[in-house]
Parts: sequence; structure tokens; C-alpha cells
Amino acid sequence: MSRDVLIVVPTYNERSNIAELLEGIRTHAPDADVLVVDDGSPDGTAALVRSLGETMGRIDVLDRPGRGGIGSAYRDGFRLGMARGYRRLVSMDADLSHEPRYLPALLAATDDADVAIGSRYLQGVSVVNWTLLRLALSVGANAYARTITGMPVHDCTSGFQCFRREVLEAIGVEHLRLRDYAFLIEFKYRAFRRGFRLAEVPIIFVERREGVSKNGLQTVMRTMFAVLSMRLRS
Repeated sequence: MSRDVLIVVPTYNERSNIAELLEGIRTHAPDADVLVVDDGSPDGTAALVRSLGETMGRIDVLDRPGRGGIGSAYRDGFRLGMARGYRRLVSMDADLSHEPRYLPALLAATDDADVAIGSRYLQGVSVVNWTLLRLALSVGANAYARTITGMPVHDCTSGFQCFRREVLEAIGVEHLRLRDYAFLIEFKYRAFRRGFRLAEVPIIFVERREGVSKNGLQTVMRTMFAVLSMRLRS
């Protein structure tokens, strides 16, 4: 059975955000299906998603036993989406920093491109409520990733993206091995190396209103080393 769009959303303790996110997805991408990949959230995120799914429909939960990280969450979600026959897959954060109102533009971009990236840096800097330190780390990490990989992409570390299934068929989910947000760079890099067309769609990224960010200096440093290792191996 062939289906069109699956939005994959990794979660860990996102109960305070998930209802608003799912309502926003239903408003702006009413025909899309949603797969929440939950890493055993103690706050009951998965149970709330199931309850909301009974009302909204076409919302599924993939339960995982513990915190495996965003990279493996996306791998598992993509693998399931491919098995179910979806033609386009979307990666999206649960904390409302990726606003559902940009989904139509992201999906439309894949009419011509193979990978559409929600970009914070396509039109200058489009980030709200970040500290100067975090902004500097993000801008520096993107400059570093562009230099190391050679990708013509302004926002290499963006986690808000839509891609055609042909991209994953060519890359192979099993070949995406990096952890944390290095996974997001690896995906774009492998698509770029395969000759797929990458496009960027401007978004405004708003820092999460509830909960605590899972990113920090340690994650940034791990990502930088992982990207260099990836480039050297290739």
C-alpha cells in the first residue's frame, strides 16, 4: 500500500508540548500521518499521544525501552515508514521549535527537490530566544560542517526536513550510523554525495517554551568530531 506523507517525531518527556504540536500538524498538514517515536518518557508522553490519536486519527506511537538518542529514533521511524510504503518522510522536533505552519512549504519543495530543509540561516539568522553563546555555537557548527563536507547548504544541522523515499532507498537506513544531531548532517551529506537535489526553505526557529533542551556544548563537540570522522571515512 502506497501512502504519501509520514511525519516522524522523536520524543522524550514532551507531554507539555505534544498536544499543541499534533493540533498544529493537523491544521497545516491535514493529510499527513504522524509517527511519534517515544523513548520511554516518564512523563507519560506516549500515553497522551495514544489518547489524542483516538480523537485525531492517523497518529501512531513507536515505543522504545529507553533513551537511544535522536539518531536511532529517526532510523527506527524511517525504517517503519519505508516498510509502510510512504512516499515522503518528514523529520520534526516535538518541542514546537519547528512550527507546523512551515509544513506546506517544506512539502511543496519536494515537488522539485529530493530533500527539503527547513533553514534557520537561509535569510540571515532566523532564531528567536537563543542566548548569544548558543547562537554562536550553532552558526560555528554549521560553518564547520559546510567546510568539512562541501555541502552547499546554509543549515546543515537542521532537524526539520522532508525527503522522498528514493533518498533513503539509495542511502539505506542501515548506513546511517551517527548519533545525536550528527545524524542530521550525515543524512544530508550522504544524499548530497549521491547526487540528490537539496533545497532550503526559510523558517523562523523559536526556542522551546516548555521543558529543557537536550543540546549542549558536549553534544556540539561530539557532533564536530563525528562529522570529521564521517568525511575522512568517505
